Amino acid sequence: MKYHLLYFLFLSLISITEDYIVIDVRTVSEFKNGFVQDAINIEWQDISSIKDEFEKNQKIYLYCRSGNRSGKAGDILIELGFKNVENLGSLENASKYLKKKVIK
Repeated sequence: MKYHLLYFLFLSLISITEDYIVIDVRTVSEFKNGFVQDAINIEWQDISSIKDEFEKNQKIYLYCRSGNRSGKAGDILIELGFKNVENLGSLENASKYLKKKVIK
C-alpha cells in the first residue's frame, strides 16, 4: 500500500474538523491539475484503504471526471458498510454542489 501513517493521521483530522469528507478518485496527475478545495485524493481502485479510517456513517462525497469512477468507488464503499456515500459526478459538479473553489 502506498499510503503511510501520516496520510491516515491527516484523514483522521479531517473527520474531526469537518462534517463530511470529499474524495477525488481520479489519478494523481488529474488531481494535480485541479481539485475541489479540501478534497483528498484516493484513486478509485484504492478506495477500500479508508475502510478502517472513518466511521461507517461518516458523510463521504466522491467525484471524478465524469462520475463513472466515483460511482465505482461509491459501490465499493457501500459494500464495505459505509452508509452515507454520495457520488457528485464531475469536478465541476462537486465544486458547485459543495460551494467550494477548484484549486489549481
